[in-house]
Parts: sequence; C-alpha cells; structure tokens
Amino acid sequence: MAQALVLLASLLIFSNVAHCDFSPKVIVDMAKILMDNYCSPEKLAGMEEAIDAGSSNTEILNISDPATLASVLTDGVKKTIFDSRVKVTYEPGFVPAAPPAMPDIPPEQLAEMIKGTVKVEVLDGNIGYLKIQHIIGEEMAQKVGPILLEYIWDKVLPTSAMILDFRSAVSGEISGIPYIVSYYTDSEPPIHIDSVYDRTSDVTIELWSMPTLLGKRYGTSKPLIILTSKNTLGIAEDVVYCLKNLKRATIVGENTAGGSIKINKIKVGDTDFYVTVPVAKSINPITGKSWEINGVAPNVEVAAEDALDAAIAIIKLRAEIPGLVQAAATLVADNYAFPSIGDDVAEKLGAVVASGEYNLIFTKEELEAKLSADLLKLSGDKCLKATSNIPARPPMNLTPEMFIELVKVSFHTDVFENNIGYLRFDMFGDFEHVAKIIAEHVWNKVVDTDMLIVDLRNNVGGSTSSIAGFCSYFFDSDKQIVLDHVYNRPSNTTSDLLALTQLTGRRYGSKKSVIILTSGATAGAAEEFVFIMKRLGRAMIIGETTRGGCHPPETFRVGESDIFLSIPISHSDTCPPMLPSTQQSQMI
Repeated sequence: MAQALVLLASLLIFSNVAHCDFSPKVIVDMAKILMDNYCSPEKLAGMEEAIDAGSSNTEILNISDPATLASVLTDGVKKTIFDSRVKVTYEPGFVPAAPPAMPDIPPEQLAEMIKGTVKVEVLDGNIGYLKIQHIIGEEMAQKVGPILLEYIWDKVLPTSAMILDFRSAVSGEISGIPYIVSYYTDSEPPIHIDSVYDRTSDVTIELWSMPTLLGKRYGTSKPLIILTSKNTLGIAEDVVYCLKNLKRATIVGENTAGGSIKINKIKVGDTDFYVTVPVAKSINPITGKSWEINGVAPNVEVAAEDALDAAIAIIKLRAEIPGLVQAAATLVADNYAFPSIGDDVAEKLGAVVASGEYNLIFTKEELEAKLSADLLKLSGDKCLKATSNIPARPPMNLTPEMFIELVKVSFHTDVFENNIGYLRFDMFGDFEHVAKIIAEHVWNKVVDTDMLIVDLRNNVGGSTSSIAGFCSYFFDSDKQIVLDHVYNRPSNTTSDLLALTQLTGRRYGSKKSVIILTSGATAGAAEEFVFIMKRLGRAMIIGETTRGGCHPPETFRVGESDIFLSIPISHSDTCPPMLPSTQQSQMI
C-alpha cells in the first residue's frame, strides 16, 4: 500500500498543471494503465486504495511544457518501482503501429524478405555464420520454413561449429524462441526453456523444446557461439539467455540491452500522453530469474566489433582441446611417478573430455585451470598440474665475496642456553659448489653444540641434490647408510640414496639429539629430508603436518602448444604409494 501511494503521489502531484490538459482523472487513468498492464503487479500492491486516497490531490507545480512533465513523471515512476522500461511520453500526432499481419504473398517472396534480414556464410575452418536481425514466429516459420531450410539452414548444418550473430537482433516473436533453441538441443527429453507471464490475460505460457522440427538439428556436440551487443534486444535476449543457461552456447560480446519480452505503448485517455509499459515477463526455469532490465551478461566480454574474431579464436581453441587433453593424458601415463595411478588418470581424463566438460572452455587460461583441476581430482596430487614454462635462470657469476654474503643471508644460526644450536634455512639448493663457504660461515657455528634444532618451518623445498650430503652430517662415517630408495618413472628404475662417506667439514654424528621444526609450508626437498631423518629415527619432528609436496617435478610441453604440464617423475620408494611426498605427523 505504501509503495503504491508513493507511485500515485508521484503522478497526482502534477495534476492541474498550468497550460496542460492534465486533470486528476488523467493521473488516475495512468495509474490504472499500470495496474491493468504492468507485468509485475505485486509491485503495485494497494494501488486501487491509493487511487481513492489520492484522487483529490490538487497540488500544483508550474511545469508548463508537456514533454518536461512527461520526463518528470517517468523519473517518479522509475524511482518507485525501479523499472527503467516504464515511461511516460508526450507525443502529439503519434499513430500506434498496428500488429503486422501475415502478408498475403507467395512463400517465395516472403522467404526473400526474410533472407534480407539474415546473412549466411561458411567461414574458414568450416565455421557456420548466421547473422539474424529478426526472429520469426511459428506462423511464418511454417509458411516459409522449407525455403529457408534450403537456402539458409542447409548451408550451415554440415559445419563443425556455428556462430549466431545477434548483435543487430532487435525484434522477434515469442513463438520463435522454441524453434531456435530446439535446433541446438536434442529431441528428447523435452526441455522447459522459459515461462512467460502475460499480465493482460493473466496467463503463464510455458515454452518447451520441440520434439520435431523442419530439417535436421545442429545437435548438442558442436560448438555454438552467440555474438551480442548493447543493441541486442527483446526476443533475441531471451534466446541468448536460454541457450547460455542450458550451457549450450558461449556468449561473446557486450551485455545486451535489457529489454522486455513484450512491451506496449498505451494512450492515456484522450490526451497526447502515452505510457510505455512491459505487459509480459520472462522467468527462466533454470535460474528462476529473468534477463529483462539487466540484460544478458556475456561469458567473454569484448567490444561488439571484436566479438567475431574472439568467437573464431574460441572455436579454434576448442577444436584443439581433445588432442591437447589426449596428449596431456599420454604424458601423465608415460612419466608420472606412480605408474598405476598415471594410467588410471590418463584413462579417466579421456572420459572427462568425452563427457563434454571441456565444451565451454573460452581461453587458454581456462583450459589450464580446468586441466589442473581434473588432474588434481583424478590423482589426488597437487603437484601434477598445468604450469608455465619458466626458463631456468642462468648461473650467477658471483665472486667469492658475493657467495659469502649470499650464504650469510640465506642461513641463520644461533646458540641458545645449555649449548643448544639453532639452524634455519628456507630452501634447499645445490650446495656442493659452496660447501666450504657453508662449512666455514654456517656449520662451524653449530657443529660443537650438544643438541641441534633445525628450523624448516619456512623451507619451501628446492633441489634434492644436497639431501644425501646434508643427511650424512647427522650419521657416523664408519658405515654406509641407505637413506632412501628413489623410483624414476621415465627410466623405470629404482636407485639407492646413500649417505656420503666424504664430507666437507666435521659431522654432527649420530649420538647428539636433533629436533626438526615443521609447518604446513614445509615442502618438497625439505619434506624428503624430514622423512628420512624421522624414518631412520635420527630426529624428533615437532610442529605441523608438512605441505605434502613431491620430488621436484619435470616440465613437459603438451603437443606443439604453449601449454605445459608439471609432472612428478620420481618418488621415495619407501613412501606410501598414494603420497608422492610423505606428510610428516605432528609430534608433541
């Protein structure tokens, strides 16, 4: 009631305006037009009572120009019901257009007229292209359908992908919606594609896909791209919204106009004022929402003039996707550290592609993200993923003095009370060529302590080449120790990781206590070191479960593309088979 009073007040406040034949009765007529025709009557609750309460309003505003008055009334209504489609206009001499009747001319001439609103072409790469400006209805389709099939549809039906250009589509018939949608869906089962409520008849019509059509369907397996612009309006927007939410089409271009499924311009009594009002509304059964007012947002937003090129690029990418995914599956099967898991992942990845899940990929980045998500889901290994091909950094040309400074900032040492040593470093590297510097400036500071704390809480991994050497410092030299067994998938061999008999500097030995600190960030080579020290009973592990990384993966190019996979090719043979790099248990 309150909302309706505000709406009516926004109209009645202008009654008896100077120089305008605009009586309170005309205001009431406008309100009744909205009550009887507006597609969302729930927004007008209490309007009838508001008319009775407000019809005696005689407040006068000195707006002498009818066009200005109409503009002010429009603003008042929009601010009340928040619908930009409702307008009040002043149009002397306006003659409403009569609904077009079916022309009584031969079908061949009708077809020629329709073909003037349609452009058909087969682009390079066997891509069908249809530009449509008007969506014909059921009656017209039945009359000229066979001719249109022959001269338009049959030309693009054999193509391997299709682009529907709705950038200039501004008109159409509601009955044409099921026709277009059905050509891009299967005949069974029937699909409820839209519900249209007509206010004037107070009837809701359900639109369903059609089980039978003239000619053959384009089907659901071939790519479909729809081009849109800010001018795409009305019935075309409904078709776009339906096919987008059925996940049958990718929308490329601009947000559509946000028009109406059906809109009427109604004369106000005997005046020259008109009320433009949406008399029907569309509610999509999939989303429970409508495209009206806000329009349809594209999946890929580009300027309208660039939409065709963008669509062609998407289609070309999608044509490559099955081969790329198959190449990725082969790489996993041939190189993944756990052969049985790799074979299973490869087989299931092919099934995912066949299911159509990759049919709505828009860009290379989306393909990489989807591929990574599927590899993780199928393998449970977050190290197996798509990645960027980052070239290896060239060796740094450092002087001995620079190496010393680098070592000093990379390692942190301390000696606490009771002669407890502390050593922290945040990445494993190829330490062999700087072993003497590390021994002199780092290791010698803690080697004589009675207990050592090795802090790896922020160690993100790195090269595994130094693991054997670092582990060896915590064992005696009188016997050789097998630290781990490492399986390599490409060579299908298992090698022993042995403690070193010769080291630079003194050993810490096997008698003194060692505590290793871990966190959820501890990863890669650091986890391997922690695992070995724990398994051999050489250290107590305190902290959090580690990240669960892997041996340093290799990067593989997928086919001839610029997509790359990061694949762990080796694993610790003593680790549980489902965990490429063991997560360390928290110890209190």
